[in-house]
Amino acid sequence: MKITEFAPDIKDKVALVDFSAPWCGPCRQMAPIIKNLVEKYNDRAAIVKINPDSQPAVATHYMVQSIPTLILFDQGREIKRFVGVQSPETLEKNLDAVLTKKS
Repeated sequence: MKITEFAPDIKDKVALVDFSAPWCGPCRQMAPIIKNLVEKYNDRAAIVKINPDSQPAVATHYMVQSIPTLILFDQGREIKRFVGVQSPETLEKNLDAVLTKKS
């Protein structure tokens, strides 16, 4: 399954997919960072949340073994993967790098 099959609206965009669950402490720690990214990149990149508990096939396909896992995609292709709590600066730097290459 490609990202285009579970999120057809982001197949032609840069996307950051956040695999996380409400019961996960580190995921809850990431939640405000993800919320800020949604606001900052709303017109330039898609930020998508996937709960592996409710969408196990997607998590299995992308070999998500621990959460939080964030995967950066461009045109449906995985560019980079982040596992565990990440700083806003790390995520923004990587999003900006992909977006800059596209402009």
